[in-house]
Amino acid sequence: MAETPASAPPALANADTVISVEDLAVGFGDRMVIDGLSLDVHRGEILGVVGASGTGKSVLLRTIIGLVAKRRGLVRVFSHDMDRVSAQRRRLIERRWGILFQHGALFSSLTVKQNIQFPMREYLDLSPRLIEEMAMLKLQLVGLKPEAANRMPSELSGGMIKRAALARALALDPEIVFLDEPTSGLDPIGAGDFDELIATLRNTLGLTVFMVTHDLDSLAGICDRIAALGEGRVLSQGPLEQLRAEPHPWLQAYFNGPRARASRVHG
Repeated sequence: MAETPASAPPALANADTVISVEDLAVGFGDRMVIDGLSLDVHRGEILGVVGASGTGKSVLLRTIIGLVAKRRGLVRVFSHDMDRVSAQRRRLIERRWGILFQHGALFSSLTVKQNIQFPMREYLDLSPRLIEEMAMLKLQLVGLKPEAANRMPSELSGGMIKRAALARALALDPEIVFLDEPTSGLDPIGAGDFDELIATLRNTLGLTVFMVTHDLDSLAGICDRIAALGEGRVLSQGPLEQLRAEPHPWLQAYFNGPRARASRVHG
């Protein structure tokens, strides 16, 4: 697999910052998961967030979107301090992001189409006919056939669940998409197809993608930049080749170990 994302936006390092995290601390009981983490996410990039189990990858994502409380630090989204915005302003900001949770997190009692329509009904004042049309368009956008619309989540394959969940994440035409282990549980071909879909959507819709992953092929194939978490903070961030050159033992083991070498051979 190629190690430079195709059609990546130029000069990402100089791009606008759409998410800024400063000196973040998050803990549960006596255990600090994140302590002193700072990270910026640039407009139009696919950022891969990686780290060993328990280093706070998903906790970071959930803290940014407000599902986990922080003990210290600053989170800005679209230049807004999320601690200081009004409830109304926060609701407007939340309309500008979409989230694909690990395992899809589809509502099991709703059809695929109803899952996609859920955020539309929550946030938009549209006619039932227009909501129907928009849901079908999102279904098409992620590569699902129209007949999938009326299926229940229990009737879907793992790959179809991921695509349906992505369609729901795109329901409100967001500027930022948060992905939590999007290729987890997929076979290599399915994972590669999903990576290609993410890259295509970024390039065509101008999305900013914050992707928590452990998938080396995803990191090599579609990520413009990688942030490696450990010891409560960002150990290193930058292009894949920069992280491969870092001397930190975990980074060396992860990016230059046997699995990484096998990924380069077969990618």
